[in-house]
Amino acid sequence: MFTTTLHARFAAAGIPLTDGQAAQFERYHAMLTEANARMNLTRVPDDALEAIDRNYLDCACALAEDFPEARTAVDVGSGAGFPGIPLAILRPDIRFTLVDALGKRVDFLNSVIEALGLNAEALHLRAEDAARRPELREAFDLATARAVAPMNVLSEYLLPFVKPGGFALALKGPGLDEELSLAENAIALLGGRLERTQPLAIPGRDWDHRAAWIEKVAPTPAKYPRRAGLAEKRPL
Repeated sequence: MFTTTLHARFAAAGIPLTDGQAAQFERYHAMLTEANARMNLTRVPDDALEAIDRNYLDCACALAEDFPEARTAVDVGSGAGFPGIPLAILRPDIRFTLVDALGKRVDFLNSVIEALGLNAEALHLRAEDAARRPELREAFDLATARAVAPMNVLSEYLLPFVKPGGFALALKGPGLDEELSLAENAIALLGGRLERTQPLAIPGRDWDHRAAWIEKVAPTPAKYPRRAGLAEKRPL
């Protein structure tokens, strides 16, 4: 039932799955359901259609059009693995680094990565601290986040990871335009430029979900990101 629905929903969205990828999603769903009962990672609907649309297809929709060339990606504030794990399943050619501040979530993510054989790793770090590490700073073609922070805060979390010429991808809801208006200064200051917004349409759903693609056009000044907590308390 789960696998049949998974194939149908992804195909309807123009993102066909291989049988191997479908098996990875099914294993991930089982691991997430089991772990969520112990540590409340995220909402996991009992209904397969709801779980697929809300937790997996919603992350994957950014792949439906004009996804940029990338060899490395960092997923910031990964939590239960969204969008990093679904994207890593669908794009095994990209090396994903998942960053989260809570150790038990990172342990879960690494168990998923091992069980699914993903081209990925999870690190127990705050975003601000991670982006100051020389091996991580401006080291990625792509930085992603879903449901982490408003754009004026999220820009300071994401853009320091992105090398010039790369992109930050923020998966957002109906308030994106207002968030981007408030984030104009932060995006420019951190070396970014809004390249486009992208509707994240899921067939049969009326959800107004969209993505913001921020191109990294200049290096991030060395003083950013600021120490942990300041981006949220005093957005740029």
